[in-house]
Amino acid sequence: MKLLEGKNALITGASKGIGRAIAIKFAEHGANVAFTYLSSVEQGLALEGELQAKGVKAKGYRSDASDFGQADKLINDVVTDFGTLDILVNNAGITMDNLLLRMTEEMWDKIMQVNLKSCFNTVKAAAKPMMKQRGGSIINMTSVVGLKGNAGQANYAASKAGIIGFTKSIALELGSRGIRSNAIAPGFIETEMTGKLDEKTVQGWRDAIPLKRGGHPDDVANACVFLGSDLSSYISGHVIQVDGGMLT
Repeated sequence: MKLLEGKNALITGASKGIGRAIAIKFAEHGANVAFTYLSSVEQGLALEGELQAKGVKAKGYRSDASDFGQADKLINDVVTDFGTLDILVNNAGITMDNLLLRMTEEMWDKIMQVNLKSCFNTVKAAAKPMMKQRGGSIINMTSVVGLKGNAGQANYAASKAGIIGFTKSIALELGSRGIRSNAIAPGFIETEMTGKLDEKTVQGWRDAIPLKRGGHPDDVANACVFLGSDLSSYISGHVIQVDGGMLT
């Protein structure tokens, strides 16, 4: 059963990791997929071909969602190319970890710009076409760190906590127009980045999780499919933890 048949989706930061998994899973469920990439040009072009091979319309855009003007142009381009925008997934994000006393102003500002402001930029631009069509699903990627904090990640945790407040506020503002706004809070998800870490350390993290394993990008992608589909038509303003019970 294809849960997203005929829907048009935009996913930011989709050239690798969780974003890539979301794009592939959306295509498998019948969605036409627009996605952004920035530095990973080769991976972005490869993903475009992979998605098209699944029989859906797919197009990659080299765009920086943290830039207000670029985000506005991106949404306009996607609506022009695809006709409508039914699902927006704000997945683009970075980390610049350090203890507070060693954290520079630049490290704070850069995280807020990329992680938090990008959500404001894309949602503000996407709200117009979604209001016009009286429907849409906004999915913002937060983190369990935004719910519980983490030493050495004050900037990242603050940006992800900000996304939660933003998501809930948008749900209240746009609900009357049929637009839903939810967030997903991944826990320890095993990607290319975690593959470079010490195996003993990673196993220690797995052992501390009630389900005794790290998450797979598909675990997050499946939650996105649910929130993007009509199965979640009465769910808005929520944060879904995809963390194996980590914060239970």
